[in-house]
Amino acid sequence: MRATLIHGPRDIRLEEVPDPTIQRPTDAVVRVVASCVCGSDLWPYRGVRPTERPRRIGHEFVGVVEEVGADVRTLRPGQFVVAPFTVSDGTCVHCRNGFPTSCEHGSGWGGDDAEGVFTDAGQGEYVRVPLADGTLVAMREHPDADLLPGVLSLTDVMGTGHHAAVSAGVRPGSTVAVVGDGAVGLCAVIAAHRLGAERVIALSRHASRQALARECGATDVVEERGDEGAAAVRDLLGGVGADHVLECVGTKESMQQALDTARPGGQVGFVGVPAGGPELPVRQLFATNVGVRGGMAPVRAYIEELADEVWSGAIRPGKVFDLVLGLDDVAEAYAAMDERRAIKSMLLP
Repeated sequence: MRATLIHGPRDIRLEEVPDPTIQRPTDAVVRVVASCVCGSDLWPYRGVRPTERPRRIGHEFVGVVEEVGADVRTLRPGQFVVAPFTVSDGTCVHCRNGFPTSCEHGSGWGGDDAEGVFTDAGQGEYVRVPLADGTLVAMREHPDADLLPGVLSLTDVMGTGHHAAVSAGVRPGSTVAVVGDGAVGLCAVIAAHRLGAERVIALSRHASRQALARECGATDVVEERGDEGAAAVRDLLGGVGADHVLECVGTKESMQQALDTARPGGQVGFVGVPAGGPELPVRQLFATNVGVRGGMAPVRAYIEELADEVWSGAIRPGKVFDLVLGLDDVAEAYAAMDERRAIKSMLLP
């Protein structure tokens, strides 16, 4: 089969690799119907994270179950499934507590697990899925072409935006500022609106993303950054900062922007994959009583809840996919996101 490998900075290649097979009785093999490029994939693409040797890449995919191992109980061939961005068993104490990203037996896509067994990555034609019962979520039916992008968003960005809002404690009537206008930030706008926020302020400098943020539920847009951005938010909110700030980038600058934008006693929910040395200024937190909570989003725990609203049309996170390409053009999918010509690229095998 064909799959995507990263060889180094801005060096993405589609290559022939071995077809996946059932290796453990808890495995499933899934034929990929759609995958995508994540903003976090751009860190190794840009060389922010080193690539020591060519490796498989991609952690967001949906598809059809082709084969299951003898011990798989909840899935059958022919079902359409969503794969969250980490593997989890669904039974350990952390999974039961709602944090499958910390699964005691979990692993990631595109690398070896704790026992040294390789797991396929998502940007390919087929994937062997370990711990299939705990990892995969079967949908009620196969989505049509219009619904497919929204279902694909459940693998990561919609659940991640939702986790930012949940971590920040967004509730009906509250004020929210969202730092980051990429796919996760736009999904965080959807999540804040869905949870009943009265004002949702998107920090964005790009006209097309500002327009999409408003479609997603933003009531206001702020273009300024740094102290000017925080001041602009305060001006919109009667002289105080936002009750809740959703940090969806992962850089030192975006975290500082989030902390400066929150009102005293407010809460920051952070989900941006850390890059560029983000740190917490403890003295500032002490002085302002601003709380910080978040981390790697446990999207597996959110999929069923959010899927119902994607299917009904109550939320439309598929809007973040503004570029659809064939797998043959995966290098362009990365380049377009890197150059900000696309918010998020969807790949069809």
